[in-house]
Amino acid sequence: MDFMKMMKQAKQMQEQMGSLQEQITEIEAEGSSGGGLVKVVLNGKGEMKSLKIDPSLFKEDDVEILEDLIIAAHTDGRVKIDAGIQEKTQEMMGGLGLPAGMKLPF
Repeated sequence: MDFMKMMKQAKQMQEQMGSLQEQITEIEAEGSSGGGLVKVVLNGKGEMKSLKIDPSLFKEDDVEILEDLIIAAHTDGRVKIDAGIQEKTQEMMGGLGLPAGMKLPF
């Protein structure tokens, strides 16, 4: 492989990584638990953007259940965000012609 070509690919990869980071912040996913009684929306950084709780859960005896459902919904959303980030990364890296098995970021 030509050194200049390799340098050009490295510069292209750096630009695409910057673009990927911007795209990641735009990704949103909804996580839910309790059959949809608790829903959260997370951004690509894993920050909770919104929280919806079904009014039927507002009973004093159910506080612990509600807390567990919120955590479960957040976890569900985070798993979806991670999958979205992985998908975006694979799409971006697919066109670079990197050697098989090379993973990014380094």
